[in-house]
Amino acid sequence: MNDRDKCEGITRRDLLQSLALAISVPGLLTSEQSAAQTSTSAQNIPNAASTVATQLHDAVSDYPPARTGLRGTHVGAFEVAHNLRDGHQPYPIEESGQHYDLVIVGAGISGLAAAWFYRQQRPHARILILDNHDDFGGHAKRNEFNLNGELHLMNGGTLSIQSPRPYSAVAESLLRSVGINAQVLNKRIQNRKFYENHGLTSGIFFDTETFGRDALIRKVAGHSWKQVLADAPLGPQARKDIARIEEDHIDYLPGLTSDQKKQRLSDISYRDFLLDIVKADPETIKFYQQRTHGEYCIGIEAVSALDCWGLDFPGFQGLGLAPGSIPRMGPTAGGFADTEGSVDVHLPDGGATVARSLVRSLIPAAIPGHTVEDLITAHVDYSMLDRPENTLHIRLNSIVVSAKNMAGQEGKPDAVRVEYVTAERGYAVHATQCVMACWNMVIPYLCPELPEPQKEALKSLAKAPLVYASVAIKNWKAFEKLGVSSIYSPGAYFYSVWLNEWLSIGKYHTPHSSDHPIVVHMVHTPCEPGQNGTDQLRIGRAKLLATSLETFQINIRTQLDAMLGKAGFDSSRDILAITVNRWPHGYAFEYDPMLGPPNAPGSEPFVIGRQRFGSIAIANSDSGGLAYMDSAIDQAHRAVSELLST
Repeated sequence: MNDRDKCEGITRRDLLQSLALAISVPGLLTSEQSAAQTSTSAQNIPNAASTVATQLHDAVSDYPPARTGLRGTHVGAFEVAHNLRDGHQPYPIEESGQHYDLVIVGAGISGLAAAWFYRQQRPHARILILDNHDDFGGHAKRNEFNLNGELHLMNGGTLSIQSPRPYSAVAESLLRSVGINAQVLNKRIQNRKFYENHGLTSGIFFDTETFGRDALIRKVAGHSWKQVLADAPLGPQARKDIARIEEDHIDYLPGLTSDQKKQRLSDISYRDFLLDIVKADPETIKFYQQRTHGEYCIGIEAVSALDCWGLDFPGFQGLGLAPGSIPRMGPTAGGFADTEGSVDVHLPDGGATVARSLVRSLIPAAIPGHTVEDLITAHVDYSMLDRPENTLHIRLNSIVVSAKNMAGQEGKPDAVRVEYVTAERGYAVHATQCVMACWNMVIPYLCPELPEPQKEALKSLAKAPLVYASVAIKNWKAFEKLGVSSIYSPGAYFYSVWLNEWLSIGKYHTPHSSDHPIVVHMVHTPCEPGQNGTDQLRIGRAKLLATSLETFQINIRTQLDAMLGKAGFDSSRDILAITVNRWPHGYAFEYDPMLGPPNAPGSEPFVIGRQRFGSIAIANSDSGGLAYMDSAIDQAHRAVSELLST
């Protein structure tokens, strides 16, 4: 492994100079410029503590989960798609001579589940799964770090097995069939009070740029909000109003029934609720501005007050609202309001465990073992994913550019022709059937023969951009000294920062002692405050693709130093490695009440968009209108059922 693969070789001054050069260019970078910039920066991840960090893998560049730098939608995964979107097809297509019973576009949870469901019905079917990334799992990616000889894991995308409503029988049955029993794991592997038992609680970080000075305050159990905010850089009225919003039981909508209150709250944003109904001081908005980023990746001015009630936001406790949703609520908030959600299980690598369990079921030679416990630490043999002798193939780094119905055409025995590009060469494969388990908004460009209403519906399913950064640090003594394990930052670049959740499963254990290295999870959502939700996501996506790895690294280092520096943390000494999981197309589209009343059942854009087209069926969580794993599985089952019903 050469030095460019390590987290070292560039100084803080170099980073600042690079950032100055980057931001001196007016406007946003093109996708090609962004790719070139991030490709260069990915070779120069700073690390002044390389004596503590050991090599992640003997050949880290050959093992996707252990790669650091810019991951997620990495360089090389999207450029061909952007060219296709812009009307360019730079590579000639040659016939591969390969024929399959089923070709699946997308090796995320939905694509892998589609292969699993299809094989259940046709055990000997020849199946090919194509994916544009260098790893399987879609958003369910795994970040690996080897620190002081110990394996440390973090989710690079999908955080947990969790949903606003209980899992369907179909989704739960699939998980159990591949060895994952969420109810059992929820009780066995997690210690949600580990940090609390060590005297750590949650904290709030006020940054200088937003609030005038840096301040980290603890939310101590038993303390009132007046006590918590006593040293916060806020005016006295803002502190008083935040305490009122958080604690007081006031009916701000007297004289209305519960149903009338819900209708009123569904018409306004949480920001307007706080300002116009609660009559809070305008400075309080800065405190709550990013509270909605975790669920929606947009600010409080673009999320309905009723959805915030459904998610247990403060300010509603005195309104006397009856339990349950109304039609004008988003599916996430509505689901939690109706059912309180499914069981919530966080595995060490998040949803990647589900992806790996599916791959092991489909291609046993690729991953050793038989239980979820041995799966956590198992090493994937990527060379086994696309062997000639396989009946099921997972072909990575292969971006599909066309899927076309061919049935009925003279001399075309197979029903679908799928074209893809890998290593700057284009190939065509043929299949009897096809499942498009990719991001739904790209399907109109891959299947231009779709009916226009269906294409328009698919194009509208824009996804939310976000960034999950996994930061390996030398130890967590600074967190311990400050008495915090998680930090909400209402104005900072990364709005949420937390220590890796304590887990114990099989041979994998999160460290017990603050002397040991640990991985910190940091979340950034590049939205544009002041716009509606759709525009916030569109602008945020462009901003994200134009952001260099250096910019992320600078913000990580600067923010951690500001938060933890008083407790002895020094990013130049204590950061061992950084993996930035960039997702320009992250959370699936969900109905947004702020954009108008809901569509009639069956006329939602995701329902129109997912209609079968000849021998092509459409899956992915997008086609369920929900950004959750169970939706990805359920939609895979529906798509396969459609294909096998005729």
